[in-house]
Amino acid sequence: MLSLRALADRLVADGVVENISHQRVSQLAREDPAFPPVVQIGRSKAVDYRAARPYFAARVKRPGWRTDLKGRPPAAE
Repeated sequence: MLSLRALADRLVADGVVENISHQRVSQLAREDPAFPPVVQIGRSKAVDYRAARPYFAARVKRPGWRTDLKGRPPAAE
């Protein structure tokens, strides 16, 4: 079991993802129903690395629109 902060560090160290913040891991834990089960330990949240590693390895990264380079995104149709 790893805290969400330690999970982010471990995923980068193991080369599963190029970079990820613990804030993003926390956001995925809150919003993605496919995220592995999270356990509350005191004030921290933890997840089993054996379940989290395949989740992040299979996850498709969708970067946001770069407004500093491309301007405003096109209007949704």
